[in-house]
Amino acid sequence: MSLRIGYAAGAFDLFHIGHLNILRHAKENCDVLVAGVVSDEMLRQVKGIQPIVPTDERAEIVRSIAFVDRVHVETTPDKIDAWNSVGFTHFFKGDDWRGTEKGLRLEREFAQVGVEVVYFPYTAHTSSTHLRRALDQVLQAADEHEKAIANG
Repeated sequence: MSLRIGYAAGAFDLFHIGHLNILRHAKENCDVLVAGVVSDEMLRQVKGIQPIVPTDERAEIVRSIAFVDRVHVETTPDKIDAWNSVGFTHFFKGDDWRGTEKGLRLEREFAQVGVEVVYFPYTAHTSSTHLRRALDQVLQAADEHEKAIANG
């Protein structure tokens, strides 16, 4: 039986239960789990997002999770580059990608190199986007409160 090397990539910014769930499910479906942490530069370039937690800290958080065997920091937007560096056999993704243009393209590209794409349930009630919006609202309210106090 061949070794199943899994790869689960993400920003892992504002780490939450959805991140933990995908990593846990991934480890249950492979022998070795490599977590891909998307670098700050790639998040800015590809998603237009300024991460709150820097790459090195996000990588250290993910590396500290018991079921993560290794961490790979992604510095290019092409997942085939990650495959060339890591050599995984299975790529794990949230099922919010299933059937989308991005997901289908990923499946085609990985099929060419023998990698199976496996989807896991997306944790819809929690996401970094939701957390980021909530944080923005809190910061905006605090700014307005400080202005109101200053204007007396």
